[in-house]
Amino acid sequence: MSAGPIHALPIHAFLAGSGRDGAGRRLADILAFDDARIEGVHDFIQWCFPLPEASRAVPGAPVLTAAEAAAIRADPAAREGLRAALARMRRFYAGTDGWLRPHDHNHLRITRILAAVRDLASPEEAAEFHAFVAGRNAASGAPVNPGSLRYWQAALSGG
Repeated sequence: MSAGPIHALPIHAFLAGSGRDGAGRRLADILAFDDARIEGVHDFIQWCFPLPEASRAVPGAPVLTAAEAAAIRADPAAREGLRAALARMRRFYAGTDGWLRPHDHNHLRITRILAAVRDLASPEEAAEFHAFVAGRNAASGAPVNPGSLRYWQAALSGG
């Protein structure tokens, strides 16, 4: 009996559900995090929303290569994993308010999410998430600093 496809590239395997992150967790483990763990654990976001730049926040976090990005885009299971992670983060940002302040580490996470979703799923899905977080910010009296808002907008356009 096969355990499913073997994915040789680590981020691709993680998003497709057949691999583990640097801490040994599967994507399903992270999707099951409660909001306190989403807030308090800082080494999962780079696996769920990989970028071609090294993380300054988490040394040793994976860096997305062009080959791995292409493999993720071509694999429905990996794209579905990315979308599941996006849905979990949307629930987190819908159900918590701690990030709705002038400066918060979640602003960097949102920038990462927008860039990764734009590049690996679609610009439309990134724009939907942007509209959601921007709407939450506006409904809360616009506490997020203008610099973060500019980064979010730039992430949509790849700038």
